[in-house]
Amino acid sequence: MKKISILVLLLAGILTSCEGDIGPQGPPGFDGLDGADGLIGSIFEVEADFSSNEYEFFVDIPSSIEVFDTDVVMAYILSGVDNDVDIWEPLPQTLFFGSDILLYGYDYTFFDVRFFLDGTIDVNSLDPLYTDNIIFRVAVIPADFAESINTLNLEEVMGAMNINSVERVD
Repeated sequence: MKKISILVLLLAGILTSCEGDIGPQGPPGFDGLDGADGLIGSIFEVEADFSSNEYEFFVDIPSSIEVFDTDVVMAYILSGVDNDVDIWEPLPQTLFFGSDILLYGYDYTFFDVRFFLDGTIDVNSLDPLYTDNIIFRVAVIPADFAESINTLNLEEVMGAMNINSVERVD
């Protein structure tokens, strides 16, 4: 029994003290996928007309943009221009007309974004100013990155993602 114990201890010592050569270095990763070069997230713009589409408008997410389960998708509406500077407001956006309410909202899948009008107002009575040629921007932001910025401010989102121009989608 003493010989077996010594043999087991000797074998355990040999196995734990063995060290082999360091293996070859693995292949390099894909450039830009870690976001180190500022290419994290995407933003695109769309012009919507609600009057002829039952007060909703669908837009396909461009094939160049992949939406993951953990991504944050934010939508913004162009609410005005001040001294040639666009004013962007995050959705949902609520407008009040006396006792009536108009809401611009959105939802999304991995493939498209749906913008819609809702509220207590009779949407058929709305001026085309509120239904035609409405400009939206959609930002697809990685969740980890979204935690570190104010996603309610489109200018901050664009600055943090180092985006200077936005693709218009038809």
